[in-house]
Amino acid sequence: MPRPQACLEEVCAIAREAADAILVVYAQDFEIVQKADASPVTTADLAAQAVIAHRLQEITPGVPVISEEALAAPWAERRTWRRYWLVDPLDGTREFIKRNGEFTVNIALIEDHRSVLGVVLAPVTGDLYAAAQGQGAWRQQGVGAVREPIKTRRAEGLLRVTGSRSHAGVRAATLLDRLGEHETFALGSSLKFCVIARGDADVYLRLGATSEWDTAAAQCVLEEAGGALLDLAGRPFRYNTRDSLINPEFIACGDTSIDWTARLIDPEP
Repeated sequence: MPRPQACLEEVCAIAREAADAILVVYAQDFEIVQKADASPVTTADLAAQAVIAHRLQEITPGVPVISEEALAAPWAERRTWRRYWLVDPLDGTREFIKRNGEFTVNIALIEDHRSVLGVVLAPVTGDLYAAAQGQGAWRQQGVGAVREPIKTRRAEGLLRVTGSRSHAGVRAATLLDRLGEHETFALGSSLKFCVIARGDADVYLRLGATSEWDTAAAQCVLEEAGGALLDLAGRPFRYNTRDSLINPEFIACGDTSIDWTARLIDPEP
């Protein structure tokens, strides 16, 4: 398989193909089905899944794919993988159903438990974020637009905190009060990571369950822009290290000179 940066253009094209399939459904009435975990899935999720799975196998034959909308291989098999694709074909299905535009296509390449390539695309706006390990991160605001390098910002003055539109909670609000005066705004899907990566927000605290495909693509973008995705003990996220595909609770931050864990989380007694 070629180096991650050599795949980036093709993966961006795959994300746009998946977005086109999503938008066909978005423009119509569509069926909503409840999965076993009570989360919703639509025909758009499945259409994007089909596009991405097929095209990734074309460009990287034999490289496994883990996706929200496909049955994951058993741990006994997964634990032997050094490299695989980690995909959320439609991140933010609840936002898709609300038709607020705040959903994304997420495609990541994992090597040795780290996210080394990430593409995040918002189908409604065409806003694309992409990164490969050691190559920096960039944003393209629509097909054909100039690609602009993005960087996180220093956390100075009034902090800007982003959070989930569909999963806000009292516990997170209580911990965020430890930051002192700050302003908050909600966004759906992995766009929360992207606004930090481009320097328009400082931190995102997520308490409660997410899955590995929810964070992997955006983690690469955020890290290559200068930020970090940390568990509540301050450790960088790693993938495919255990049977479960559920993430620990986390802090996504832009300014890594700040000890966000100390500022937000009570130390162990």
